[in-house]
Amino acid sequence: MKKFILLTGLFLSFQWLPVNAQKLISNNPYLNQRPPGLQAQIFAPEIVSLKDRYEYGSVFSSDGKDFYYAAIVNKKPQIHLIQLLKDGWTKPTAVIASDKYEYNDPFLSPDQSKLFFISDQAADGQGPVKDFDIWYLQREKGGWSKPINAGTSINTSKNEYYMSFTSNGTMYFSSNGLTNQANDKNFDIFSSKFSNGKFQPSEKLTRAVNSEFYEADVFISPNDQYIIFCGERPDGFGKGDLFISFKDEQGKWQKAKNMGNLVNTDGYEFCPFVSSDGKYLFFSRDGDIFWISADVIKTLK
Repeated sequence: MKKFILLTGLFLSFQWLPVNAQKLISNNPYLNQRPPGLQAQIFAPEIVSLKDRYEYGSVFSSDGKDFYYAAIVNKKPQIHLIQLLKDGWTKPTAVIASDKYEYNDPFLSPDQSKLFFISDQAADGQGPVKDFDIWYLQREKGGWSKPINAGTSINTSKNEYYMSFTSNGTMYFSSNGLTNQANDKNFDIFSSKFSNGKFQPSEKLTRAVNSEFYEADVFISPNDQYIIFCGERPDGFGKGDLFISFKDEQGKWQKAKNMGNLVNTDGYEFCPFVSSDGKYLFFSRDGDIFWISADVIKTLK
């Protein structure tokens, strides 16, 4: 999640909203959108990416039937869902929203039973806003649970952003929890293994990925072989670019490289996600969600 989209509000109104009965016209994959090649395209214009609204941070479920993304509505980010049902794709509806707290950066756990996200909500869901933590909703019969904090192995007294998972449940995320007040804009990328039913103490990735600059919004491939993240570096194309690092034969991260002008522009690219079928890279740019053929990743290896 990019820092400049953090906004403020006045009072709380959680919403777990039912799916709208109205449907989109088609039940084809990817919301019936024409697949992109090696030229990034806005994803689902006038359905997801609206001209007068800021959207970012998207993820499809592993079966491709649920699409989650964040949208700023009434100055507050909230998480929306579009589903593929028997009669076609539903209209977007809010999964969780508030006029006091922010909810964004949705990502599903590997078994699809939990919807993770970040929020500045108070621990009790009622107090004043706080720093951003990673939370999740547990899938229950007929809906979702109330928000559950991911715990102190992940969250600190500062900010945690955008998470993703390997197939074995290891979480990758970004945090400025180790910084001091003078350099707290220096977010870095961490990982935390999941074992014995809980996340283990997190570990900071090496200098091959992290730097003295901002690294956040991390997508880890399910097989743990490459990582894509947003970086704010002086040699980039714009304000923020997507970078990629691959593991070598010894399982060590290679020096991250800029993903180039097929992805990056003089704008701000962030929130990467690769579809479970490995076909498409989704990312956000200056208030819209884009997608491009995942073949762009092969060109960089």
